[in-house]
Amino acid sequence: MPTVLRVKGYQFYFVSFDCREPHHVHVDKDGNTAKFWLNPIALAKNGGFRPVELREIERIIQEDLVDLIAAWNACCP
Repeated sequence: MPTVLRVKGYQFYFVSFDCREPHHVHVDKDGNTAKFWLNPIALAKNGGFRPVELREIERIIQEDLVDLIAAWNACCP
């Protein structure tokens, strides 16, 4: 479960057994969790984040999208 990014308390990571799914990232903070598809960016699952937090996470993903996809490709060749 490699962490690929930490921003504003959010932990962005991949789960190795998810490599058969399309590119995505998991996000945790304060006991909440979410999963976002990366191409196109879209919420896949939400476990407790408020809408304002989901928008912030989506903004962070957009800003770091190139690096997140590169990390996915390195993790799940």
